[in-house]
Amino acid sequence: MQTDVEICLIGGSCKSPIEGFWNGNNMIYILQKALHNEESDPMEESKTDDAIYASELLPKESSGPVALSVRRAKQLISLYTMVQNPNMTHLKISELVVLPPLWIRCDGSDPEHTCWLGAEPLKAGNKITGINFYVVTCDGPTADKTCFANLEELKMAHKMKHHSSVVTTKGFAQYELIRAAAIEDTIVESESNIYVDITWNTVDKILETPPLISAATLNITLESGDPRSPVYQLYRELQFLLALAEGLKTGVTEWPEPLESESALELVQEFLTDLKKKLDGYCLSGNSNETEKIKCDTAAVDSSIKSVFSERGDLDFAEQLWCKMRSVSSYQELIECFTLIIKSLEHGEIQPWIHQGSSSLLSKLIQQSYHGKIEVVSLSGITPVQMLLEIGLDKMKKDYVSFFIGQELATLTYLDYFISTSVDLQEQVHRVQKLHHMLEIMVSCTVLLQFKHENLFPLTQICMKYYKENPLNEKHVFQLPIRPALVRKFYQNDHPEIWKVDISSGHGQKEVKTSWQVSTNPPVEHMTSNNTGLFSDSTVNGSSEERMYFITMAKCSQLFLQSPGASDRMRVEEPPSESGDP
Repeated sequence: MQTDVEICLIGGSCKSPIEGFWNGNNMIYILQKALHNEESDPMEESKTDDAIYASELLPKESSGPVALSVRRAKQLISLYTMVQNPNMTHLKISELVVLPPLWIRCDGSDPEHTCWLGAEPLKAGNKITGINFYVVTCDGPTADKTCFANLEELKMAHKMKHHSSVVTTKGFAQYELIRAAAIEDTIVESESNIYVDITWNTVDKILETPPLISAATLNITLESGDPRSPVYQLYRELQFLLALAEGLKTGVTEWPEPLESESALELVQEFLTDLKKKLDGYCLSGNSNETEKIKCDTAAVDSSIKSVFSERGDLDFAEQLWCKMRSVSSYQELIECFTLIIKSLEHGEIQPWIHQGSSSLLSKLIQQSYHGKIEVVSLSGITPVQMLLEIGLDKMKKDYVSFFIGQELATLTYLDYFISTSVDLQEQVHRVQKLHHMLEIMVSCTVLLQFKHENLFPLTQICMKYYKENPLNEKHVFQLPIRPALVRKFYQNDHPEIWKVDISSGHGQKEVKTSWQVSTNPPVEHMTSNNTGLFSDSTVNGSSEERMYFITMAKCSQLFLQSPGASDRMRVEEPPSESGDP
């Protein structure tokens, strides 16, 4: 039993740690060092001085995966290969089972700085015909472009290694379009990012800019609540709604900082006084039919977005009341506000209008007031909190519906899931959160990327489809196929975050690939920039102003089975190296 290693089976919807170097879509084994093992391994004891020095540079404590020495990984690859060889009859394996591909994390302790070793059985039906071996190496970070490969030399090396006369090349580049920006001297901590992945055929030179005929996918991850967002005030409004929902669930409401300078009670008193004056004929000068317009935070948006998201002009009494009562700072003040409102309704001092279809308790009281009598409501317990939550939900749902329908991004039928009242209040609040997240995505793409309706519409459909089937997830990456020309101006003079070329030859099971890649982030999670002993110099002439890149190479070699009568081992394309490379 191999007690120094642990194995993970990766598959299904799990993100593969080697997806950048291997495009298989089946289950895989990931082998790494067992963290619980404290006994010395005889293979580890025979390390070279360089290997020991490199391993000492690795973090002593880590919450992430830990790599094995390259020598140990090669031994495990050999064992895997033996049990997959049907000609190894002396092993007395009664029934050979084709195992999933094996990938082993390596610590880069060899001169080539190997970070992954992989093996993938080749099969015809249920019969193994050979094995693909993979070696991934990594250097850097460095800004020294003289360390970069030459494309023609890469192609020639691939042809010689695999005895190929013809090779094809495919490029991949990833550009970050929106970065976390500084506000004065501080950085806003955010998970938000918008980047584009571009692929194209026929690469002419290393780090070339992708041609316009490339295929591109926009990747959007957006975290709500950025103070720089044009809809940040609406986000704060949503936070108050969430605080009420939490209070309704737990019985304890954390009152947030007021959004207005005046107290909610003062604002409500002024509002009711204005309505009483209108009812008394104070405003009979021709403006009596004019919709009451109030200063609402949804109107406090940046001028660049006013044409996209602006204040609704049809706020009814309950919605206007919500805008006033968002400044409530205590449970007692909440009760006092509703006491004033209910007394005004009972005495017929106001006759407010409300939208049809509202099922809130306050709306029912208003409808009853039209007939001169309203039911008695006990303003105790969670009732006042629920009343305020209900009118806030009604108002914010209409805000989001107004945006998506006004911009012709969705129909009322398609939005029905998000505004349905057939589910409980907590679920309604959760769906309003989804609407807000989608709004932030659309607004960001409109303001930052200048997207038009033709791009926003399919993006809206993608977001809504996801959120009809999944819970709120602001870390989800929404993907939109686009034409590179749409965002080219944002990246054409910029450095890529990732740039890769794949050089391929052969077809089917005999296809082999060599990959060369540069990336601004470490390409593997078990080797980071802290492992400075494993990497090249990170500056050029003492300057670190140039873009720093990790340089990664992935190579493949193949071994094929001979007939059982000819040999009891596999046949490789070329002899293995003396260093023990598979």
